[in-house]
Amino acid sequence: MSRVDLEVDVNGEELFVVDKDILSRLCGRIRSLVVAGAASARRPTRVALHGFPGGAEAFELVARFCYGGGGGCGGAVTAANACVLRCAAEFLDMAAADAPEAAPSLVSMTEKALEEMPQWPWHAVVDAVKQCQRLLPLSDTTGAFDAAVAALVSHMAVPPPPAGDTTPTTTSSPESSAFRFSCDTKSSSLSLRGSCISRTWWFEDLVVLSPATVERVAAALVARGGAGAADHGVVARFLFYYLKCRIAGAGAEEKKAMLEAAVAAMSLLDRSAVSCKGLFGILRIAAPLKQLAGACQERLVAMIGRKLDHATLDNLLVPAPAGTGSLYDVGLVLRFLGAFLRGGAAGEPAKLKKVGRLVDLYLAEVAPDPSLRPAKFLELATALPAPARDCHDALYRAIDVYFQVHGRLTDEEKMKICRGLSYEKLSPECCKHLARNGGFPTRAAVQALASQHTVLKSLVLRDPAQLKPVAPSPPPSTGKRREACRHDDGVGAGGENDGQVILYAGRLDLTLENQNLRSLLDGMHWRVIELEKVCSRMKTQMTKMKARRGAGRTARSLPRMCS
Repeated sequence: MSRVDLEVDVNGEELFVVDKDILSRLCGRIRSLVVAGAASARRPTRVALHGFPGGAEAFELVARFCYGGGGGCGGAVTAANACVLRCAAEFLDMAAADAPEAAPSLVSMTEKALEEMPQWPWHAVVDAVKQCQRLLPLSDTTGAFDAAVAALVSHMAVPPPPAGDTTPTTTSSPESSAFRFSCDTKSSSLSLRGSCISRTWWFEDLVVLSPATVERVAAALVARGGAGAADHGVVARFLFYYLKCRIAGAGAEEKKAMLEAAVAAMSLLDRSAVSCKGLFGILRIAAPLKQLAGACQERLVAMIGRKLDHATLDNLLVPAPAGTGSLYDVGLVLRFLGAFLRGGAAGEPAKLKKVGRLVDLYLAEVAPDPSLRPAKFLELATALPAPARDCHDALYRAIDVYFQVHGRLTDEEKMKICRGLSYEKLSPECCKHLARNGGFPTRAAVQALASQHTVLKSLVLRDPAQLKPVAPSPPPSTGKRREACRHDDGVGAGGENDGQVILYAGRLDLTLENQNLRSLLDGMHWRVIELEKVCSRMKTQMTKMKARRGAGRTARSLPRMCS
C-alpha cells in the first residue's frame, strides 16, 4: 500500500496528495524538489509546480501514469492528450538521465503518438493545434507544435473527410477514453460538408487560431510546395478572410498582432497572389495603429509598391498623420513609388506609363493643399523616370494649380518646380497657355517657346519628300505677306534643295515681356497653319497632273507656289 507523504500544489489550482516515491521514480523534477525540501520539518513535504502545462487535469493524468507504472488504462496516451502529456513530461523531466532504466517513458509514448498525428481525424488535429497554442513555449521546444502544424497542412492538401468521421485514433484501448485530457470539443466542432471539394473548406475552422499560429500555418503551407493547399492564392484568401472575421471588435493590441502576422505571411507569397485592393485595406486598418512594427510597415509598403500599377487614385488618397497639417500622406506615396522602381518596374514600359498616369492624377489632387511644401511637390513630380510620361500636359496643369494656391512662391522656387517639366512633351495648346500664364516665371515661358520651336521644325522636316521649297510668311501682326518665291532653274529638275522646307524664323528678339512672347507664339502657330495649306495645294496639283497624264495630255511643270 502506497504512502501519502507528498503534497503537490499545481499552479495554485489544486493540491494533490501523493506518494513521493512513486512520482520521484519517474519524475526528475519531483525528485529534485523532494530532496531540496527534505530538511524541512513539515510533514508531509509540500512542493509547488508553477506554470505546469495543462494545469491540474494534466497533472492528474501524469500521476495516474506513474501510479500505473506506465501500463494499464491509467497510462493511456490518446489523440486528445498526446500534446499536453508530451509537454508535461518535459516539464517534470521524465526523461532524466538518472531515472531508472526499467521505468517506462512517457516521453517516448507521447512522441510515438505525435508521429501518428497525420492519420488523426481533422477535428483532432485542429484541437491539437489549439492545445499547442496554450502550451507555449514547451510545445515549441518539444516539437509538438511543429508536428501538429505539419499534420494540419497535410490535411489541407486533400478534400475534407466525411462529415461523420470524427472519432480520433488512439494508441491504447477505447477504455482509456475516461482519462483523456479535457478540452473544448464544442468550439472545435467541424463545419465540414461531406461533398465539399473546394480548397477553402478549412477556412472557417482555422479562424479561431491566434495570429502567431496563423502565420505559422501559412508559412508551413508555402514551404510545403506543390499544388493543393500550398496554392499561394488560397493562402492569401485565407489571410484576408481571417482579418475580415477577427478584426472587428478586436482591441488595438490584438489588431496589431493580427496585421503583423498577416503581412509577414503575405510577404512570403507570390506577388500575383495578393490583391492590391486587399493590401490597401490592410493599410487603412493599420493607419491608426501608430505602434505597428517597423518591419511590418516596410513589408507592407514593399508589397503595395510592387502592385502599384494595379492601384487607383482612391487607394493613394491616404489621409496624412494627425498633426502634420497636410491633407494627404505624400511621403507614403513616395515610399510606394520607391518600392515600385526598386522592384524592376523601370524596365517595363507599360507598367511605368500606367503608374505615370496615376501619379499625375494624384498630383492634381494634392496640388491644392496649401500645406504641401514645394520640395515635396517637386519630389513627387520627378519621382518617376522620363519614359513614364509621353505627354506632360497633366503635369503642367497640376503645377499651374500649385502655383495658384501657393502665390507667395518666388520665381526661383517656381523654376525649381518647372524643372520637372519637359517642354518638348507639352502640346501646342498647353505651351500657348504657359506663355500667357502670368503665374509662371518668364524664363519658363521662354524655354517652353524655344523647345516648341524645335519641335515644330522637326515635325515639318520629318518627311521632306512630300514637300517643295517654301518660304514662310511673316506673322499676321505685320499685316502683309512677303513674296518668298523666286524663279529657280532647279525647281522641278531635282535641284540640291528639292524636297526640303526651310522654315524661316528670322531673328527672334525674345525679350522678357509677355506681350512679345504671345506675339511670337501666335506667329509660329500661324506659320504651321500656312504650311498645312501649302501642302494641301501641292497635293491637289500633283493629283491633277497625274489625271492629265493618264488622259494622254502633255504634262507641264508644277507651278511654283507662293505663301
